[in-house]
Amino acid sequence: MAVASHQESLRLKHADLEAQIAEEERRPHPDDVVIHHLKKLKLRIKDELNHVAHAE
Repeated sequence: MAVASHQESLRLKHADLEAQIAEEERRPHPDDVVIHHLKKLKLRIKDELNHVAHAE
């Protein structure tokens, strides 16, 4: 149960970061540094999701 809960939490964080990236990209003058940072965080979460999925 704890693993499934952790995976769901990571999926929600991943989706939230995706929404933040989309929002920043829609701005008239998107901040490339912010977008880069958000994408790095999103990739870390994706990697952790893969790690958790393969650890089961």
